[in-house]
Amino acid sequence: MKSLPEKDPGSPDRRSPARYLLWLLRGQWRSAAGGAALGVLWMLSQALMPAAIGRAIDEGVTAKDEGALLAWAGVLLALGTVQAVTGVTRHRLAVFNWLSAAYRTVQVVTRQATRLGGTLPKRLSAGEVVSVGISDVAHIGDVLDIVARGTGAVVAIVAVAGILLATSPPLGLIVLVGVPVILAVAAPLLRPYREREQAHRELVGELNTHATDLVAGLRVLRGIGGERLFAGRYRAESRRVRDAGTAAAWAESRLSGAEVLLPGLLIAVVTWAGARLAADGQISVGQLVAFYGYAVFLIAPLKTLGEAAGKVTKGLVAAGRVVRMLEIDPELPAAGTARPAAPAELIDIASGLVVRPGRVTAVAAADPRDAQAIADRLGRYADGEVSLGGVPLHTVADVRTRILVAVNEDRLFTGPLAESLAPPGAGMAAGMADGRAADTGSPGRASLEAALRAANAEDIVASSGLDAHVAEAGREFSGGQQQRLRLARALAADPEILVLVEPTSAVDAHTEARIADRLAAARAGRTTVVCTTSPLMLDRAAHVAFVQDGLVVAEGTHRDLLETESRYAATVTRGETTTRA
Repeated sequence: MKSLPEKDPGSPDRRSPARYLLWLLRGQWRSAAGGAALGVLWMLSQALMPAAIGRAIDEGVTAKDEGALLAWAGVLLALGTVQAVTGVTRHRLAVFNWLSAAYRTVQVVTRQATRLGGTLPKRLSAGEVVSVGISDVAHIGDVLDIVARGTGAVVAIVAVAGILLATSPPLGLIVLVGVPVILAVAAPLLRPYREREQAHRELVGELNTHATDLVAGLRVLRGIGGERLFAGRYRAESRRVRDAGTAAAWAESRLSGAEVLLPGLLIAVVTWAGARLAADGQISVGQLVAFYGYAVFLIAPLKTLGEAAGKVTKGLVAAGRVVRMLEIDPELPAAGTARPAAPAELIDIASGLVVRPGRVTAVAAADPRDAQAIADRLGRYADGEVSLGGVPLHTVADVRTRILVAVNEDRLFTGPLAESLAPPGAGMAAGMADGRAADTGSPGRASLEAALRAANAEDIVASSGLDAHVAEAGREFSGGQQQRLRLARALAADPEILVLVEPTSAVDAHTEARIADRLAAARAGRTTVVCTTSPLMLDRAAHVAFVQDGLVVAEGTHRDLLETESRYAATVTRGETTTRA
């Protein structure tokens, strides 16, 4: 068999869930066509068995012709052999199709996740990504798996109807009319099943996200006594998922019941009509046995059609989630070539913010979303009219190197703490291989120590050591400790322009005051923008810009703005807005 996965999965069709599934089908059309052909032979070999049995009864048993009986027994043996061989081969191809579709989906999803980078957690929850990677790929694989048996079922039903119609037009008409009626009656059951399955999948994704957050913050929750509170919330959300799953199961059970009941009614009608015809002498005993065999056989292809409807429904829901992820575009690329001289003035034209080089500028926004939007534009994570040194930011080369935006959604990396915090190229890992700290005289170590002091994170390193192993996302640290370590990492990088978004929101007042006092010295000669409404941070800033409704409406020092701008005072002191005299 062909090795999996493919090196290049190709460019998926993300216009709709159905088009995505068709793209998968086209990409493996050879194996899908082979599986469908084998599925047809597999089903037809079973469909012809009742005819062979009927002929054996009429020509061998009733006519007492031993040779004819042996001949038809040989035909049955040949049909059984064909059924066995095609069944095994069809199953192998079906498994290959399932794996190929699933792996291909995993490849395009993983490639998209890598392409999105930091955009992914902003647009999709962790639980939804987990659901796509675990359950949705399985449902998509099921769609490609059912193609072979579904095709065989359709051909077998048509073949049986043709045989019945040729032998007895009334029986053939019953099958030809009955099958579309069954499909028409079962069709209305598909829509509620699809809707409830989709609702259930979305709730499962949300619950997975909350579970991930709970596990990541379990130490913190225990420390503040919030374990029971969040466990209660998780329990309530679990009940919602259970109720949604029950509703989906009810819809699926009605569909499964219809898969048994409706074909059963058709079989009963065919058997009753065949018995009447045999009693009237219009068909032989062998034909009656054959008709009964056809009726029993029809259960399998009709049930396969119902199974196909269910799997395609689930596959469309799963493909819809994959398509939504593939439709996300990464944050704006930094592909410019201009290189304005440093230090340079940074201007956000949309808000009117002017960031002078070499000083700490604070941005206090009445709505925190406005501050975040400004930070995104300054770092070119969102489109906007921003200039650096008089040059449009989208034309500037190495924007990510020159401008660093640090937000609280950033994560600590797994591995030695020194490697997670060290600036690129500082060589902090050189002395860590044997478990000993790096040379204290190295430039990388000195810059990191200065950054740790400015972020007031020295106590964290003193208790754990720079060679301590950081677990996933730094979950062994509290929220405040993680925030201080992230700030130290940003300061150690020493970018030309550093944009900090609420860098002290998770620390106590005493720690915040020390960070505020040390930040200006740590960033001396560099440009720093701090988006915050903390009075301690604002008081230490060289310049403060107050933003309301997305625009800078007042500027000055923190104390001047407190006296002259009532809206600013209300924002930073959490008081009520008053009108200036």
